Amino acid sequence: MAFAPRGPEASFFQVLDQHRASLLAALRKGGREPAGGGTHLATRFEDSVGLHMVSHCTTRKIKSDSPKSVKTFALILKILSMIYKLVQSNTYATKRDIYYTDSQLFGNQTVVDNIINDISCMLKVPRRSLHILSTSKGLIAGNLRYIEEDGTKVNCACATAVAVPSNIQGIQNLITDAKFLLIVEKDATFQRLLDDSFCTKMSPCIMVTGKGVPDLNTRLLVKKLWDTFHVPIFTLVDADPHGIEIMCIYKYGSMAMSFEAHNLTVPAIRWLGLLPSDIKRLNIPKGTLIPLTKQDQMKLDSILKRPYITCQPFWRKEMEIMADSKMKAEIQALTFLSSDYLSRVYLPNKLKFGGWI
Repeated sequence: MAFAPRGPEASFFQVLDQHRASLLAALRKGGREPAGGGTHLATRFEDSVGLHMVSHCTTRKIKSDSPKSVKTFALILKILSMIYKLVQSNTYATKRDIYYTDSQLFGNQTVVDNIINDISCMLKVPRRSLHILSTSKGLIAGNLRYIEEDGTKVNCACATAVAVPSNIQGIQNLITDAKFLLIVEKDATFQRLLDDSFCTKMSPCIMVTGKGVPDLNTRLLVKKLWDTFHVPIFTLVDADPHGIEIMCIYKYGSMAMSFEAHNLTVPAIRWLGLLPSDIKRLNIPKGTLIPLTKQDQMKLDSILKRPYITCQPFWRKEMEIMADSKMKAEIQALTFLSSDYLSRVYLPNKLKFGGWI
């Protein structure tokens, strides 16, 4: 064992172990979800991959002799020359580094980000193969050790969280005996779980947060942990359309990064909480709930129309509960029951008795 067990009795993890066995069996059969299929514009959904680009998608041309695109063409060449130098010298740079080489020329960071995505898509290679890294904002904690590319040894089993590495491809010698990985939507909830010693009480486990919409490195790390260890992965998000959207990004990917879906998505992820049905089941007072805004309703309608929802009938049912009630709830609503209800009762019961969908 890589870590001394300090958490619950072994019997606590019985349902989790059964879930892991079913995931491994599914992988041996081809890694597919129970059902699925569908199309959407230039992106296709496959239940074993998520959203990914199709080969016959629409393309756009950027010409050097066109007044409308000559500047974009010049910026692409500029960044391509920088990528060439990075690859030749085997060094890395962040998108921010590239922007600041000539901030006046690029104008703003978004221009650089879009061009790098276009180059990655055009060459059909992951961004890290271009030797361009993203700045990490995510955090990780729990039963995990690894060595970074520069030889730094990292132990995540500490009272404070560790920043997600900026070069996920470079980390090696990953060691864990975790029974599950919990993705936490918000940093505030993540920090509260740390303060409540959740990782110790539920040891062995791993917690990750992307602090809202996850950055590329956080998604790459979750994917790497799944590919390496195949431990069950769960999400803890607000019972609102924004939280569901974030969960979908981890599980199925996004349109913007569909060309990298095979390196980013983990369709085996399950929704642990906060479920809209939990609100009624736990008798959470209406005073702690928040009415859905018009934007929330539009987002919810959009998610319900996505092709992957057809193979998630339990997800659809939960979203329909939200739509019918016209209310949403933050994870913090559980504090009405008790200040530590989330870490002491809600999550342990969900994990012990299989309360995920």
